[in-house]
Amino acid sequence: MKIHILTIAPETFEGFCLSHVVRRAQSLGVLELKITDIRDYADGCFRQVDDSPYGGGPGLILRIGPVMEAIAAVRSEKEACTIALTPAGEPYTQKTAAALAAMPELILLCGHYEGMDERIYSHADRLISLGDFVLSGGEIAAMAVCDSVIRLLPGVLKKESLQEESFTSGLLEYPQYTRPADYEGEKVPEVLLSGDHGKIEEWRRAAARKRTEAYRPDLL
Repeated sequence: MKIHILTIAPETFEGFCLSHVVRRAQSLGVLELKITDIRDYADGCFRQVDDSPYGGGPGLILRIGPVMEAIAAVRSEKEACTIALTPAGEPYTQKTAAALAAMPELILLCGHYEGMDERIYSHADRLISLGDFVLSGGEIAAMAVCDSVIRLLPGVLKKESLQEESFTSGLLEYPQYTRPADYEGEKVPEVLLSGDHGKIEEWRRAAARKRTEAYRPDLL
């Protein structure tokens, strides 16, 4: 898979590109990740990527020209999916992550300032939002989308690690515990110490549903 991130703040991704999940995917040959500075496609000696909005108002808007030229420059697959990260987008879900992980190429467009020229959105295949809140730019959202997709690529994680995760079955994952079995009177459920795999599986299914009812009843 190829993932291109278009941004005016490429330095934001320095640490992310060194993260374990990214480096493992690259070492396996299942990922090509490239960070592209939109400013490289801006005209003039100042490489201006923003301008004041028509009609007035506070802040600056990303210009359509540099963004469209950057998209055209990085696209290498006809089936590439261009994604604009914006509060106006569809809520991001695990189902969406799985769909994106099956694509050959993703182009993630990070907004900034007060937003992007509205005409840019018509050239995106999908608009995605992490939730009903506002960030200073789309860089954090791009990293979240990348991480959720990359970990689903073949071989990056063990298959068993992906089978019972939250949202995979429509429920939150069951509670997990590790040593010690008793911490200042707070004890691990006895069934998990029993060695009876049938009863443990039954407990986990019931606990997952109970946890979902308590924290995310909207999923039921």
